[in-house]
Amino acid sequence: MTESSSTARANGVAPLARVIERYRDALITEWMAAQGATTRGSTNSAELRRQGGEFLGLLGAATATGASSADDRAFAPVRAFLDDLSRDRVQQGFSPSETAAFVFALKGPLFAHLREGAADPDALAARVWAASELLDSLGLYTTEVFQRGREEIILRQQRDMLELSTPVVALWDGVLALPMIGTLDSARTQVVMETLLQRIVETGADIAIIDITGVPTVDTLTAQHLLKTVTAARLMGAECIISGIRPQIAQTIVHLGVDLGNVTTKASLADAFRLALQRTGRTVSRVAAPGALGASGNSAIVAGAQGAATGHGARA
Repeated sequence: MTESSSTARANGVAPLARVIERYRDALITEWMAAQGATTRGSTNSAELRRQGGEFLGLLGAATATGASSADDRAFAPVRAFLDDLSRDRVQQGFSPSETAAFVFALKGPLFAHLREGAADPDALAARVWAASELLDSLGLYTTEVFQRGREEIILRQQRDMLELSTPVVALWDGVLALPMIGTLDSARTQVVMETLLQRIVETGADIAIIDITGVPTVDTLTAQHLLKTVTAARLMGAECIISGIRPQIAQTIVHLGVDLGNVTTKASLADAFRLALQRTGRTVSRVAAPGALGASGNSAIVAGAQGAATGHGARA
């Protein structure tokens, strides 16, 4: 933009401050009526009027300094207000166009009052054009902030869903289980690894079972992600057992030539849990349930720690 165009733009914006100061109440009333159809949820008329009054005050103060661009430092408070407004409207379920309408709806009332006292057509055109450019840039700014706010919410929700879809369950003292469902990609692997390692630290677990029964397919990339998780767990002092190796997955791993190294694998979570108990010095035995009569009574499964001296399992 040349110096002459900048000066012309500043001269065109200058009357805005006077119009806002002189017709403030009328502008708010007409502005609220123009955008009434775009309000929803918790944004009632009183709240909308408060927001309009605050925005007009900030806009009037910025234009009174002679600043003519929404990027100027004088408009920083205006941009900060629109930041908060746009992010609030993301939470309330507004659309980007409905959010931008908060600014664009001011054009009609403002242009009507700008025409008052402007006998020179060229001067009037300069005022309207400068005001239109300024409000357009502020309206577009709200859509940019709105989009960023919505993307932040989506990313946060995706992360929350990843955390919920990868729960780490304490199966027994010193034994953790991580049941996985769905596709395992790089982003999810990072969440899985962080969650598992944190639980290992919290519980002091010696064994972690990673169950991939709910993983539809295993390719080279998925296997690499699993190995990274196993390696990280080992560095924290816990051994991993991968369960849920179905025949199809076993064949795929063989055909791909994926080397799982010395990672222990089991067909089912039950098999992996039984092995985990053995590795932690426990046995599984069947005893008669309380109140059962003879051999026909119901039975329950308990795990007891093996005696260090005698080698016999102590029933819990």
